[in-house]
Amino acid sequence: MDEPAVEHSGATGKAIWRTRMVGEMRVRLVEYSPGYLADHWCDRGHVLFVIEGELDSELKDGRTFHLKPGMSYHVSDNGDPAHRSSTSVGARLFIVD
Repeated sequence: MDEPAVEHSGATGKAIWRTRMVGEMRVRLVEYSPGYLADHWCDRGHVLFVIEGELDSELKDGRTFHLKPGMSYHVSDNGDPAHRSSTSVGARLFIVD
């Protein structure tokens, strides 16, 4: 069942999540406002696909990845460093976790 859109504040900017649970799997369409910076480091595994905009994913070990439309990225919850997202221009993502 679809859940209503939910707004989450970041350290700066905001994220709007539209979520559907498929068994144990969470599938989300997420929109980050321009200037968004996550307010936490995340340890959960994700597979994400950038639909629009640009996304920077920073890993706690210092690595960063800059993603543009059509690019995907994944982190596991089994040993990968924690990560957080940011965007200067805004982004629309498809995320499965």
